Amino acid sequence: MAALRNVVWGVFAAVACWAVPAAAQAPATTGTAASPSSWWGTGHGYVGLSVGRSRYSVDCGGIAFVCDRTDQAVKVTAGAMSGNYWGVELGYLDLGKIARAGGTTRAQGLNLSLVGKAPVAQRFNVFGKLGATYGRTETSTAAASALAAGTERGLGLSYGAGVSWDFTPRLSATLEWDSNDFRFASGGRDPVRSTSLGLQYRY
Repeated sequence: MAALRNVVWGVFAAVACWAVPAAAQAPATTGTAASPSSWWGTGHGYVGLSVGRSRYSVDCGGIAFVCDRTDQAVKVTAGAMSGNYWGVELGYLDLGKIARAGGTTRAQGLNLSLVGKAPVAQRFNVFGKLGATYGRTETSTAAASALAAGTERGLGLSYGAGVSWDFTPRLSATLEWDSNDFRFASGGRDPVRSTSLGLQYRY
């Protein structure tokens, strides 16, 4: 956990080291405005789709019950970069449904994150994300389980890191790891983590 958080903060520090000198050296423009849709210009928008695997950190409710903590995860995102280094991203997360405590548990939510990005090689970048997820969980359990059932909603911390490869000026492949905190019916907050592969289109 601590090591992964350090990776996220390291990416943000690297972005700052790249962005400040680049901004200082950027030539002034007069008379014309740079196109916001240019990937190599002052900024761009993007949409993305990622598919992968989630892992829940919740209690299984006893050894008498089947407990499968992983399922398929899907994420749809839309974002905007201010320059090549910083941006914001809005995403919808569906982290799948797991068998737990004689029933099922599902988590989904909306995420808003600050994105920091830095190049490491030609067409390759690293990025970090830090933000919050408004999540909704649904839990059903067997009568013999000591765990509570029900629906919970709430705001939780989110962070993540990944790498991207720009195989065209508008298309990128991404590999990403994320952690999102959710409130569950059993009380407290637990993270749901996911690893995913995705495709991102810039416009």
